Amino acid sequence: MTQTTSHNIVTFPSGHSLQVGEQHIALRPDGWLVNLTDWTPDVAQALAAKEGLVLVVQHWKVLNAMRDYYASYNVTPVKKLLKRALKEAGAAALTSDAALDELFPGGVMMQASRIAGVPMPLLDAELERSNCGKPAAPDATHFVDKFEFKGKSYAVTCMGNLLDLHLWNEELAEFLAQKEGITLTANHWEILTFLRSFYFEFGVTPMVKILMKHMANEVGVEHVNREYLYKLFPKGPSRQGSRIAGLPEPQGCIDG
Repeated sequence: MTQTTSHNIVTFPSGHSLQVGEQHIALRPDGWLVNLTDWTPDVAQALAAKEGLVLVVQHWKVLNAMRDYYASYNVTPVKKLLKRALKEAGAAALTSDAALDELFPGGVMMQASRIAGVPMPLLDAELERSNCGKPAAPDATHFVDKFEFKGKSYAVTCMGNLLDLHLWNEELAEFLAQKEGITLTANHWEILTFLRSFYFEFGVTPMVKILMKHMANEVGVEHVNREYLYKLFPKGPSRQGSRIAGLPEPQGCIDG
């Protein structure tokens, strides 16, 4: 066992634990906290020291932006959303790749999320997605496994989301919506278009809290209250909307 007294850190032979003061902290083999509730600013300092970093004000702006985002949405922001959060917090100077790489040479998304005590961020493209390999349940309101449309077979996940996103088109969206008992109107299309725009800008499908926040900023608050969204998509504006919009299922606390 070796000790670095300047940072009050004890590194154990397994490399999977850490002690800060009197507190014993369990780490996963990849360096993330086993229990995210163990995180404190002192723990962050200790985690940073293990990676050769001394945290300064700029580091904390990034770490706090990550933690605030996670606290709001129960999901870690991907890089583009982290940059947007930093800009909104008045830290636009930290939004360039060069600035973030200088602060976190191990990669802002991996290194900073470890130190911030939040889960590893995932892009939709990084998630393993497969169809169910079984027929749809009799009471399912969406397609499961696969379906036929105009002589073509389309594979979907158990949640009903297309596996091959490039096969989506507006006519197919109308067909998917009809399966779920929805006749698409201009109001529906406003939401679907926003979902798709968000996905192709940020690389993830937004869950409802994120959808509401960003739509409020871009199209006005009158179109983002929960009652309005759930009237359009009763099974959830993110969950059901992503199916009809031809996108992967959203991550995190989806429609809460």
